[in-house]
Parts: sequence; structure tokens; C-alpha cells
Amino acid sequence: MEIWTEKYRPRTINDIVGQKNITDKLSMFLEQGNITHMMFSGPPGCGKTTAAMAIGYELFGNNLHANFLELNASDERGIDIVRNKIKNFAKIRPISANYKIVCLDEADSLTSDAQHALRRTMEKYASSTRFILICNYSNRIIDPIQSRCAIFRFKTLTLDDMRQQLAKVIVGEELDVEANAITSILTLSDGDMRRAINILQSCASEKKISEETVYSITHSIQPENIQKILSDAVAGKFIDARANLIALLKSGYSGEDVIRDMAREVYKIDISEEQKSNLIQKIGEFEWRIARGGTPQIQLEALLAQIKQ
Repeated sequence: MEIWTEKYRPRTINDIVGQKNITDKLSMFLEQGNITHMMFSGPPGCGKTTAAMAIGYELFGNNLHANFLELNASDERGIDIVRNKIKNFAKIRPISANYKIVCLDEADSLTSDAQHALRRTMEKYASSTRFILICNYSNRIIDPIQSRCAIFRFKTLTLDDMRQQLAKVIVGEELDVEANAITSILTLSDGDMRRAINILQSCASEKKISEETVYSITHSIQPENIQKILSDAVAGKFIDARANLIALLKSGYSGEDVIRDMAREVYKIDISEEQKSNLIQKIGEFEWRIARGGTPQIQLEALLAQIKQ
């Protein structure tokens, strides 16, 4: 069974949604037949890798694999990936093209030594090789590399953009999906298009995909359960809130799952802006405690007790 994120990945720059300012500039580069070193930064699942692949498809066509090298820096973070794979690829002359492209995904995972070696490689082979660096956090890329790149900052996709892409998959796979199920998928994916499509594919074995299907298959907490816990705690019903919390933890959800969803659902419960602000502050404090090794159930119960106060 084909992976849908690859099956429905846009193959041209103009097919990419939600990044019009960037796609317009990239289209201009392609029309001129020449591109510079580039850095794509932004959150996961917003189209960075897709844009890089689309550039490769449009420039090289059938010669893509000979002229386009895609590497993931999170797999090999050290200097050897630059000295061996990247340098060896850059040495070879391009086939039926003016230059080759090295696409380095998750470049912000490279060590400092690897980044300095990469800078020298970018300089040495600039006449025959272009580099596209993809990262989530541009501040983790050293300044000498950033100064050699045209930087494109991708934004999180809007809900409308994500609905548009999901609709293409639903029609293409002839799925029967309820409207509230799509809303749930968008909520769980949190702006990550790749994750949204993966969730949809994981639910595709069902004849009719409902909201319950989505939360059951992804083993995610339904928002109303978190909202009930928070509302009870704010109303002073500590025992009720604690009972529902323990039920969630016994169902297999981690403390990190619960507190992350609390942060998202705070804004949907009926309390004042000041109360929401205080709640977020408390949630952040207890999330830090859990991350530092605190027992999740004890920390979450303490959070509920402080909310009650």
C-alpha cells in the first residue's frame, strides 16, 4: 500500500498551497533557469521538503536521481556526512543540467564542525552544486552558512489550506468522511499537513470515518474530556476532576499527553481571560516539572489542586 504523503505530494511549485509568497519567488528562480543556495525554515509539515523536491522535478525531470541528493541530517549529524556523501556527490559533474542540488533535511541537527565543513564545501563546489538546507529552527544554523543562502521562512498552514489538501486525498481515495472527523484530524495534526494525511490513512480501513474513529485509532484524548477536567477544577470540583484525570491515565495516556491537551483546550472553556492566563502559566510550570522527571499523576493532581485555589 502506497504511503499517501508521497502519493499526494505536489510535484510542481504551483501545486503547493499556503505559501504563495514563497512559491512566487521560487517560480521566478525556475523561470530564469538558475537558483542560488537556499534555506527553508519553518514548522513541520508546512511544505519545506515538498518545495525542495518540486524544484528538483521541474529542473531535472527524468534525471532527478542523478542530479538531486536528498539527505537527512538527523540520521548522520557529524562531519563525515559532509566529507563523504556530500563531497563525493558534488565532485561529479551534473547530467544534462548546469548544476546539481544537495537537499539537506533537518540541517539544524548538524554539529558545529559539520556545519563549518559544509560551508567550505558550499564555497568549493558553488559552480556545479546548489544546496537547499531545510530546518525547523534557523537560529541553529551558523551565520556563515545563512549569509550564503536565500532564506525562505515557511508559515504554518491555515485550516482552509489543510482542508483543501485533505479534500484531494479524500476524493482520490473515495473515502466516506464525516465533517466532524475532518475537524478532529485538523485539531490533532496542529498545522502539520504530513501528520494530517497520515492520520487519515490510518483511519481508511473504516467504511465511514467518524470523529470517534479518529480518536480511537490515533489513541488521542477527546477534547471534551480535557475540557470537563479543567471546568470541574475551576468550579472547585476537585474530586470529580481528579477521578476523570485518573481514568485517562489508566486508559494508557501519558502525563505529557494530558498536559499538552490541557494547554490546547484551556482557550475553549468558559472562563475569563485572566483565568485562562493564570491557567496557562500553571500548566507551563507543571509541564516543566513532568519533563524534569516528576511523577505525572502527582504533578497533574497538584495542578488541579492549584487550579481549584
